[in-house]
Amino acid sequence: MSASPGAGAGSGTREWDAGTYDRVSTPQQEWARPVVERLSLRGDETVLDAGCGSGRVTEVLLDALPDGSVIAVDGSAAMVEEARDLLGNDRVSYIHADLLDLDLDEEVDAIFSNAVFHWITDHRQLFERLGAALRPGGRIEAQCGGEGNVARFYATVAEVIAEHPEIATHVGDFEPHRFASPAETARILEGLGFEEVSCALEPRPVHPPEPREFIRSVCLGAHSELLPEEQRGVLLDAVMERLGPDPELDYVRLNISARKPAARA
Repeated sequence: MSASPGAGAGSGTREWDAGTYDRVSTPQQEWARPVVERLSLRGDETVLDAGCGSGRVTEVLLDALPDGSVIAVDGSAAMVEEARDLLGNDRVSYIHADLLDLDLDEEVDAIFSNAVFHWITDHRQLFERLGAALRPGGRIEAQCGGEGNVARFYATVAEVIAEHPEIATHVGDFEPHRFASPAETARILEGLGFEEVSCALEPRPVHPPEPREFIRSVCLGAHSELLPEEQRGVLLDAVMERLGPDPELDYVRLNISARKPAARA
């Protein structure tokens, strides 16, 4: 998930290096497949891909929907175009939008999301907008970074920033994520009236492909946007020196399942 500079508070949206993300996002693709399976699709539904990224996971959704369709939404114009170029499929509708402002013309049968919600800090508004987009009885199946996600990695980043005052001046205590706990996520969903709510953490450590490019584009992209061009490489070099040539990133995924109540007769 991503978006444009200057997006509203809580949205977490920013622009991404979509080409690099498409090349290095194998871990995200692997995480997504079990989430798609949890939807238990018939194959003829309309599914919202909430944060479609470069479209690699949208391909997995399409495979599960031989007679259905996907609405692919992302806050990054570059990601939407990358997905459009990759898929070229008339069963996919593409929308460049912040999920916090999502307003669909018609309700969808199900909502899928992978590696997105942690970029959005206002989870109550997020689930309100997703609930409004979902038909009664429809499901949300999602996975994102959860409590403790890449904690060791960002502790290393904080150490590097503290040692470089010229970087700290721009970055400060910037925190682009909300790595929520299962309990707080369940409270929000249940408070909004969702049923069959299930939220749980799953450790998924990763040795990223092309570690330097993965960390530059995925892990440090939001920080780098705050820095002058000449300091972005300084931050990346210092972090990579600490991590070594084959770092393990301590990913922890938050699995989210919920159903919107069926319409009353």
